[in-house]
Amino acid sequence: MAKSVTGAVSSAIKDISSLEKFKKGKNLSTSVMFKDQKWIPLSQAFQETLQIPGIPIGHITLLRGHSDTGKTTALLEAAVSAQKMGILPVFIITEMKWDWTHAKEMGFEYEEVADPNTGEVVDYKGFFLYIDREKLESIEDVSAFIADILDEQKRGTLPHNICFFWDSVGSIPCRMSIEKSTNNNEWNAGAMSQQFGNFINQRIVLSRKASQPYTNTLVAINKVWVAKPDSPMGQPTLNNKGGNTMYFDSSLIVTFGNIARAGTNKIKATKNGKEVEFAKRTRISCDKNHVTGVTAVNKVIMTVHGFIKDDKKELDEYKKKYSDQWTKVLGSNTFDIVEEETALSPDIFDTED
Repeated sequence: MAKSVTGAVSSAIKDISSLEKFKKGKNLSTSVMFKDQKWIPLSQAFQETLQIPGIPIGHITLLRGHSDTGKTTALLEAAVSAQKMGILPVFIITEMKWDWTHAKEMGFEYEEVADPNTGEVVDYKGFFLYIDREKLESIEDVSAFIADILDEQKRGTLPHNICFFWDSVGSIPCRMSIEKSTNNNEWNAGAMSQQFGNFINQRIVLSRKASQPYTNTLVAINKVWVAKPDSPMGQPTLNNKGGNTMYFDSSLIVTFGNIARAGTNKIKATKNGKEVEFAKRTRISCDKNHVTGVTAVNKVIMTVHGFIKDDKKELDEYKKKYSDQWTKVLGSNTFDIVEEETALSPDIFDTED
């Protein structure tokens, strides 16, 4: 019995040895290796709220929700951290709500380029790339731009790890919608599936392999719409404009706000009928996490300077640090703090299919 067991083990070892030789001959010996997981850190408040370090490098992260619920704040925090880590931020702004001043307040670094004759700022330069709707008309254009940047990286003309920041999915139609002058969500969803699901997204996640010289990341803000429930007893659902391609392909999905309402509360400083909205308390949930497996639902306070914890001490420290700016508007350094729920438009249901 002992001899037969020993013989079987010996035979298995020989088989493994032959298999390893085959792998090596076919250049498959390192195909199973992935890089160690690293993160682009977000603020401490974000990390403690969702129990994740931030944005996973080498993955697709989706930030979705209604307008003004914290998506751009998270995107900018990630861009600031990426820049500090030497990861090249590539901004794809198709929503056209970009604000360079806000980015600077968040800590993003760039230099203003002024016209030597007028002194007017005419450009910004620094460690980043930027493109918007002036050059991107369709979903296909966005895909082609990302592919071109990845090709340039492969050729060695952009020797950096890259993080693409797209704001936002659902804000731009596909080429057929443009040609037919009809913004058809099914056509847009089809273009997203073809261009990203079958092409760009695969190039992003492939960069996690140890054989790849660079590691690339995609962070996308997704516009949403609320679908009516199928039955009177059902609940409305939050749907993604442009289809579900990015939703399915994302390793991490963070949803800001609620479904049928914004899920935020405005925090204001008021005095004699004047007011300054300086923060919002927002609901935030990790709805999908294929990186650490941790999902959570909580609240955080967003400001123009980033997220802070949802507790009185943090809020009081923030007020103390920035209240001088509000005094200019309120005309006094003493004021009341009020909080009110943010309402969505009465017509929260979109008619898209």
